[in-house]
Formats: sequence, structure tokens, C-alpha cells
Amino acid sequence: MQSFIIEKLRGEEVDVYCGGPDVFSGRIESCEDSVLTLEQNKKHTYIAIDKIIAIWRVQ
Repeated sequence: MQSFIIEKLRGEEVDVYCGGPDVFSGRIESCEDSVLTLEQNKKHTYIAIDKIIAIWRVQ
């Protein structure tokens, strides 16, 4: 999944679903060492790639 995120979604605004109520939003800043980094409003969210169930571009 890491290579897919880097090649197809880097720099995009996305929503990331990790199960239950856990949905994270932001611009993909990086994806390395099995950690996805999102940036939104100058704040960063770090998500373990193996916890991601679904990811989609924000419309």
C-alpha cells in the first residue's frame, strides 16, 4: 500500500478510514517506514499503514 500511496496520492487531499469512528483528513505529506503523514491546518497526523482500511480523495 505504501508504494500505491506515494505513486498515486502524494500531495492529494484525502480521507483515511481506519475502522469504527476513526476517519482522518488531510493532505498527504509523506509515506515512509510504514507511516502515512497527513497535514491539515499546520497540524500533522501520523497513521500506521497496516491500520488503514480505506483511503479516498476528497471531492
